[in-house]
Amino acid sequence: MADETSSTRDRLLDAAEKLFLAHGVNQVSVRAINSEAGLNPGATHYHFGSRDGLVAALLERELGPRWGDRLEELAETAVSDDGGPPRIDMTALARILVEPFDDMVRSPRGRVLCSLLAQTCLDADPPRLNVPWFGSAPFEVMLGRALPHLTVHEVADRWRLAFTLLLQLYGRPHAVGRGAAEPSFPAAETVVAFLAAGLTAPSPGR
Repeated sequence: MADETSSTRDRLLDAAEKLFLAHGVNQVSVRAINSEAGLNPGATHYHFGSRDGLVAALLERELGPRWGDRLEELAETAVSDDGGPPRIDMTALARILVEPFDDMVRSPRGRVLCSLLAQTCLDADPPRLNVPWFGSAPFEVMLGRALPHLTVHEVADRWRLAFTLLLQLYGRPHAVGRGAAEPSFPAAETVVAFLAAGLTAPSPGR
């Protein structure tokens, strides 16, 4: 039964991804997703609770692995053995954040996923994502320990500015149809350098 439920969920996620790619993220209804998956009209709500729940599940399935292992490895290597601040290389952190985005926006499918992530995370009332690295807490903890001279509020503000920049840069709506222009993006190393500089900038007033 569990395998059957998982298979049905995957059918809905695959159908949604196909339709988002073909028609644009904002042009696809729950009814269309259910129909594309060959399921009854209530399938999406039964398995995901809502369209937002389906989108969250799609992001967790497709994007979680891109960041999770690398960020967990960085967090583990940053633990200090001498009781001092953890040794976190901000350029390495920025590169881990930027490179998956830079890789994804090179394909239409990847741009769809980036657009979905941006819409989800920038929404005034975003759905809860079960992958810890989609939230701010792990990053704020790492930054706060690495930059102890910053206040809690300044750490939170810097992370929010950095992540919002990435979402707005890479999460532009995916263009569909003939003649749709290919979007251009700055070089990954430029974004990495900019992000690292912002995270480590001197505290105001110092």
